[in-house]
Amino acid sequence: MRSMIETDIELLKGIANQLRIHSINATTAAGSGHPTSCCSAADVTAALFFGHMKYDPKNPRYYNNDRFILSKGHAAPLLYAVWVENGFIPVSEVVKLRQFGSDLEGHPTPRLPFVDVATGSLGQGLGAGVGMALAARLDKLDYNTYVLMGDGEIAEGAVWEAASLAGYFKLNNLIAIVDVNRLGQSQETAFGHQIGVYRKRFEAFGWRVEDVDGHDIEEILEVLSGVGLNDQPLAILAKTYKGAGVSFLQDKEGWHGKPLNKEEAAKAIAELQPNAKSGISVSIPKPTVLPEPQDSAPASYPPIDYKVGDSVATREAYGNALLRIGEVDNRIVALDGDTKNSTFSEKFFKKAPDRSFECFIAEQNMVGVSAGLSARGKLPFASTFACFFTRAYDHIRVAGISQGNVKLTGSHVGVSIGEDGPSQMGLEDLAMMRAVVGSTVLYPADAVSAEKLVEQMALTKGVCYLRTSRPKTAVIYNNDEAFPVGGAKVLRQNAGDKVTVIAAGVTLYEALKAADTLKGEGIGITVIDAYSIKPLAKKEILAAAQKTSNTVITVEDHYTEGGLGDAVAGELSGDGVKVHKLAVSGLARSGKPAELLAHFGIDAAGIVNRVKAL
Repeated sequence: MRSMIETDIELLKGIANQLRIHSINATTAAGSGHPTSCCSAADVTAALFFGHMKYDPKNPRYYNNDRFILSKGHAAPLLYAVWVENGFIPVSEVVKLRQFGSDLEGHPTPRLPFVDVATGSLGQGLGAGVGMALAARLDKLDYNTYVLMGDGEIAEGAVWEAASLAGYFKLNNLIAIVDVNRLGQSQETAFGHQIGVYRKRFEAFGWRVEDVDGHDIEEILEVLSGVGLNDQPLAILAKTYKGAGVSFLQDKEGWHGKPLNKEEAAKAIAELQPNAKSGISVSIPKPTVLPEPQDSAPASYPPIDYKVGDSVATREAYGNALLRIGEVDNRIVALDGDTKNSTFSEKFFKKAPDRSFECFIAEQNMVGVSAGLSARGKLPFASTFACFFTRAYDHIRVAGISQGNVKLTGSHVGVSIGEDGPSQMGLEDLAMMRAVVGSTVLYPADAVSAEKLVEQMALTKGVCYLRTSRPKTAVIYNNDEAFPVGGAKVLRQNAGDKVTVIAAGVTLYEALKAADTLKGEGIGITVIDAYSIKPLAKKEILAAAQKTSNTVITVEDHYTEGGLGDAVAGELSGDGVKVHKLAVSGLARSGKPAELLAHFGIDAAGIVNRVKAL
């Protein structure tokens, strides 16, 4: 007579086979997908969801559920199969995989309530897991975060950035499971089944490491029972076989991303069906009932206090604003990439160390951690030099797909940083951030607008980017001035103006100087502060342009491509407006800020010359 434990093991083995069947049916119906990648991880996944994790299957968003990130997002059908077998998704839905209109997409996205972050761009799941594990600590919750990765994806540097930070913070509520199935997309992975190589790497980053037979349910459960044993994050290296459970697929090359045809699917299912079992009746451990986090915005933020004429860099105003609003908004957490004494986020770090996370010089992981914190209700403000966000762009892009509420601030933008030279100059950031789906892109000129726009970031859902400058600039706005997203400020305008000049940041001051010079020569220009680059204030800009014979000059401390000029030209296309762009038109170099602005024709003299030429 079998013991209860043996019965449970057999049941979990059967559930794993049922997960394989669903995955094969779904990908065959779709005519695309990755059934063999699902099969290799089926036993680990069955053990997790039906034998170990604590969660409410009827309420996937419950605040203290154990969290699961499918970093190897191409195995999405396996995740969907889990939620069929725990009763959340009707079985009829799984064969709608990848269909337009179905939320069961080719890779998981948070359109589904059991998905916290979008995955599929490999190497990002562990960073998001670090963010979720940190959120659990902040909220004093006892959920664990499990991240299932493929062995191919851990060639990505982002994985090791995340592993390093998890070890540094001793996140023993974070569990990485590597599905070491040996086969990549086009060939065997770099280390195949050399588990010892992976072990040494994780151990070097301060992880406790266990290796298991990834098809031995009993062994998997035994290792999972040791979660949280010490103060280290846990890496489980599961030796598996791609296509496991199906004789003609198992450990065979050439099957990655290849669905089975109907005949092959029928043959595979015939092998799996005799030992398949449903998970519907399985009793899943309930999460602990603990106080729910209070993650809501305050009624208002404290006032600011500047005087017109004060000289304050917008990067410093960002630090002031983060400290000011963070004192009353407990959702806010700060992250930085070892630049906090330059981005001025150090002000918040000193005041609220428990809500501050130094991510060191690992910008892509900083964004990934931010996405994980955002998924758990936090409001992450992450800052570094704008140019360094370029290396994190894939994470930013995926944060947009995740509909993440992530706030990014890039300082030291444009040639106005001066002597440090082009490697340190953010000259592509507006183009980059404008392209992110659903993003908001803001570029303040003075301290008041910078502080008010930080507030707007906190109140605006989605990926928000604030561009801040290194040089000190004069305060030109009163403290009670409002800066709504999608707005602009018309600072100079008179009847008979010849040209509308649109600027933002440091070039706004150059435009105002140019206006004064031209006025002395009897030439009037309208000057607009386009502090909201995306969305752009089309109505205000178009109205001004129509009063100046539809002639517009944009001036920006950014490369010509994709910045303010392209934003204005794109919005006004079809309205008969001619847009002339002044921007950084070639390779930048070291020099004094004034020299560089003049060299590229984006200073007051350059604007004057262009206006006269028109």
